[in-house]
Amino acid sequence: MNYTINIKTKGLHRVIATAITVIAFLCGQTSSAQTTYRLIENIPYYSEADRAGDEYIAERCKIDLYYPENSENYSTVVWFHGGGITAGQKEIPAALKEKGMAVIGVNYRLSPKVKAPAYIEDAAAAVAWTFQNIKDYGGNPDKIFLSGHSAGGYLISMVGLDVEYLKQYDIDANRIAGLIPFSGHTITHFTIRAENGIKGSQPIIDQYAPLYHVRPDAPPLLLITGDRELELLGRYEENAYLMRMMKVVGHTETHLLELDGYNHGMTFPAFPLLIKEIKRIEKQIP
Repeated sequence: MNYTINIKTKGLHRVIATAITVIAFLCGQTSSAQTTYRLIENIPYYSEADRAGDEYIAERCKIDLYYPENSENYSTVVWFHGGGITAGQKEIPAALKEKGMAVIGVNYRLSPKVKAPAYIEDAAAAVAWTFQNIKDYGGNPDKIFLSGHSAGGYLISMVGLDVEYLKQYDIDANRIAGLIPFSGHTITHFTIRAENGIKGSQPIIDQYAPLYHVRPDAPPLLLITGDRELELLGRYEENAYLMRMMKVVGHTETHLLELDGYNHGMTFPAFPLLIKEIKRIEKQIP
């Protein structure tokens, strides 16, 4: 239906034919065509038997799942909080909401109540839960991305590069669509060093260092850090070394981004880069 509007100005009549029909149609669209999101909190990711045998696992090892409930085949970001492996709580970052994908916020056990590798094992268990269950919510298990800040970035690097952690769940770590750690350790984490009486200024590369597990067939790896002059001591250089060694062993999809002018709390400018990387990789997935 077309509309005409008669406007009287200074005694003159003008007839203006407009496209109000189009505007009215667009404004009248119902929300049924829009993506709606649902949040399910405190889902345990260990088995009932594991939870019954360990009170701390039962208390701490839970995830929050935020997903587009009227969509299918979407990507999922498994997000690990920071806090030095001694603090922090699961979160669904606001910058990742309403982006057409699921986000899983993970809680894991913390030092000193547990020691390495317990929290790395927790990270692997949460990732395994995602592979085993996300299809039930409409997600695509071939589009699972791991990301996290600081300690969270360290954990996802360990799970993605050391294939042994996911192997116990019969999951190939190379099924991970992409690893995007924010300012994570690539040497052995300082909390693990502290657990073993090693001072924080003493760098170590052992089985608890992502650098120890460089390999050519790993998932795409995008390393993001703050400004090398503003970051935690050595954090940019560690990531640069990991990038170099991944290239040395033949990995062709390792990239490093340094965010000039940002310190260790560099998540705000990093989130859009995470989303951009997901979109880039999605185009390569059938």
